[in-house]
Amino acid sequence: MDGTAAPALAHNTPLHGQPVPAMFATAVARFAGRPAMEFLGRNWTYRQLGDITARAAAGLQALGVTKGVHVGLCLPNCPYFVIMYHAILQAGGTVVNFNPLYTEREIATQARIADVSIMVSLDLALIHNTIGPLAAAGVFKRVIICRMANALPPVKAAMFRLLKARERGQVPKTDGYTEFSALIAGSGTPATVEIDPQADIAVLQFTGGTTGTPKAAMLSHANLTINVQQSLCSLPNLDYGAERSLAVLPFFHVFAMTTIMNLGLTAGAHLLLVPRLEMKTVMAMIHRLRPTVLAGVPTLFTAISNAAEAAGKTDLSFMKFCISGGAPIPAEVMDRFERISHCEILEGYGLSETSPCVAFNFPGAVRRGAVGRALPGTIIEIRDPDEPGRILPAGTRGEICIRGPQVMRAYYNAPEETAQVFVDGALRTGDVGYLDDDGYLYLVDRIKDLIICGGYNVYPRVIEEAAYQHPAVQDAVAIGIADPYRGQAPKLFVTLRAGETATGPEILAFLAAHLNKIEIPKSVEIRDTLPKTLVGKLSKKELIAQEAAK
Repeated sequence: MDGTAAPALAHNTPLHGQPVPAMFATAVARFAGRPAMEFLGRNWTYRQLGDITARAAAGLQALGVTKGVHVGLCLPNCPYFVIMYHAILQAGGTVVNFNPLYTEREIATQARIADVSIMVSLDLALIHNTIGPLAAAGVFKRVIICRMANALPPVKAAMFRLLKARERGQVPKTDGYTEFSALIAGSGTPATVEIDPQADIAVLQFTGGTTGTPKAAMLSHANLTINVQQSLCSLPNLDYGAERSLAVLPFFHVFAMTTIMNLGLTAGAHLLLVPRLEMKTVMAMIHRLRPTVLAGVPTLFTAISNAAEAAGKTDLSFMKFCISGGAPIPAEVMDRFERISHCEILEGYGLSETSPCVAFNFPGAVRRGAVGRALPGTIIEIRDPDEPGRILPAGTRGEICIRGPQVMRAYYNAPEETAQVFVDGALRTGDVGYLDDDGYLYLVDRIKDLIICGGYNVYPRVIEEAAYQHPAVQDAVAIGIADPYRGQAPKLFVTLRAGETATGPEILAFLAAHLNKIEIPKSVEIRDTLPKTLVGKLSKKELIAQEAAK
């Protein structure tokens, strides 16, 4: 253990909300000389990370960022995400996370809902070709552009500038753009901002709920810092200042934001940043850097198992903590990975509205089939879905509801949706489950029609609305079907208009222009008719039953 490390938190440790910048500053001071981030061969120490973050915070304040200013992050896992996330909060602003693979429509919708005035982006064409047109249309007032080459080691930077011109977007030289290099050119002494950890919102985290209509969960500074404390309580053997955490899951996802980035920094871990999931690169990093902590969704554990066995390099015994979340992990996936890594997978449960961690299988106390026990300070209630005011006894299935200091304040500017998701002060998750006599939580099913693809939420309505734009489509229903790799995958059923013709591949090609890659159905089935309820609604339930019967 590093000489400056703090002892691991015990389960009875009092939980105290604090500003995220205070938590970050403590880590920078405690682990100053230790490596904080590795990105494609380049490293930053905690001292260097703290310095560049402070300069970025001062630059943001010079641009007018303070309390009430919402700044979007549309970035993959890279040093800029970590720096800008903490710089925004240090400046007093609020972070709004965006998936850089989203379409213009999706990003524009979320930016308007969250009142984003500044967007932070990368000069890669894959991202900036989406952000650029939105900036030109006035969706946000300013774009802070980060240069990929400047985050690379010198040799790789030179090669990137020389050989990767096609991968770089065309960034206009206008008043609406600020270069990251200019942002950090100042003194590096931001003005102190007084933050109320309970009242002030650190992050607006989007979630779509049942309908696909985006809602932004308001996560306070206390929500986030307490959830880190709760998670650290669950990992008593974590070696502060000595762990290496593989950051494959994207930081814009709430699971990675808390359990990899914020927890890792608080514990003085070395974050090994993976900008995209390319398994050859990921496996090379795993064997070269030997991470001790791996947090992922079930599909990641499957992909690593596949790659390790294919290469004949199945010794992953250097891993100490493997954490699974985002979707239930099949037993065969867990068993296979554990045989390879000799590391027990610790499954947990959470959601965007809870920052996200709620329950966890603590080391040495894993119960197969369960997603764990409540984290310290958390109360899990099972309520009758038809009578939400009634709490059900152990062993009875019902809706999972949550109380705890990590539960969001509300949905941003959505009082009706907020009222619908709380009952007697407890958060309604929309998930069906039960508690056993020992307090372990078991997931049974989802009340909602949400499709979980590799830990990501896919909303049937979004797919259906895109399908309805096809001139030949009359009716469209999207459901989730079992998928051995992603857990679930979307499948689209359609009927065609009279006199119109189309094939499944043609409809898939059409959808590719309207949906992001995660949302594209695994297949399209064209039928003469689709099942309907007694009142004439298209019946998802019957289609799900038909697919299950296969």
